[in-house]
Amino acid sequence: MKKHSKKRDAILECVRSTTSHPGADWVYAQLKPEIPDLSLGTVYRNLAAFKQEGVIASVGTVKGIERFDATTEPHAHFICDSCSAVIDVEGIDPPEKLCEQVGCGCAKSCVLIFNGVCSQCVQNL
Repeated sequence: MKKHSKKRDAILECVRSTTSHPGADWVYAQLKPEIPDLSLGTVYRNLAAFKQEGVIASVGTVKGIERFDATTEPHAHFICDSCSAVIDVEGIDPPEKLCEQVGCGCAKSCVLIFNGVCSQCVQNL
């Protein structure tokens, strides 16, 4: 694990403080007013390091933007095709047993993502 710095700690806290599954641009926009010398590159580098260290998880790329989650335990997500919201799905565990059934190697994880239109967007149709 890298040493602590004000910027590094702020980036991690920003991701941990939201359930919106932010991308680097969102984190940068939130922190730039309080850390004027923060660069977008610093945000990207630290998010990549946190992901590699297992401190945060990548939900995947949504409309070209990698989205992150501070909750690293396996859980399902719903991604809205309309507004790009990433929503935690409660009560559905990713099927860990499926990893044992994969015949092309030794799978170590299984990610469960639902796609569709979220209830907020459905109401606005």
